[in-house]
Amino acid sequence: MIGYLEGKLLKKEEDRVLLLANQIGYEVLLPAVVMKSLQKKTVGEEISLYIFFQQTERQPKPVLIGFNLEVEKEFFQHFISVEDIGPLKAVKALNVPIREIATAIESGDIAGLTQLKGIGRRTAQKIIATLEGKMGKFALIQPAEHPTASPVEDFSKQVLDVMIKQLGHKPADARRMIAKAMKRNSSITTAEELFDEVYKGERMENN
Repeated sequence: MIGYLEGKLLKKEEDRVLLLANQIGYEVLLPAVVMKSLQKKTVGEEISLYIFFQQTERQPKPVLIGFNLEVEKEFFQHFISVEDIGPLKAVKALNVPIREIATAIESGDIAGLTQLKGIGRRTAQKIIATLEGKMGKFALIQPAEHPTASPVEDFSKQVLDVMIKQLGHKPADARRMIAKAMKRNSSITTAEELFDEVYKGERMENN
């Protein structure tokens, strides 16, 4: 199974790219938010993508779907767990930043989710019912920078690692957010609980 590709950009179309890696050209579907990030990339430049690989009995032709960050791919896997949302529908739906989609899910914002391409009110309700309470981590994704990570030793350092490496936060900001979360709720014992508390804190500060 293909999970990551790095190579030369051979062709860009509206919703996909052709990527040359090890003398093989891979056609990779891209959500609109990922394609937008590649606007300044020109044919011949090097790019790298995390890949969601889809192949089933009903759909024997392999489909590759690309993401800039591993955490975006992880969000996608959550998103397609919702009833009636398959990979191809999900690709079309991701036309706004994943951070905003995750925030809308956590806020129960049906109107916000219906702004996604192909998502009606009923499907938006299913998305919230299935994913609400699981999206705090993804709502913390920062748009541009991907700094290096610090070592992972316990769950708080694991969260720090993800916030810096995958979600794009500056180390000092991530440490501050984690410290505040632990101070607010000293009973936190898992990385998921800490992500949720950090997200709640950010919501309180921004409201």
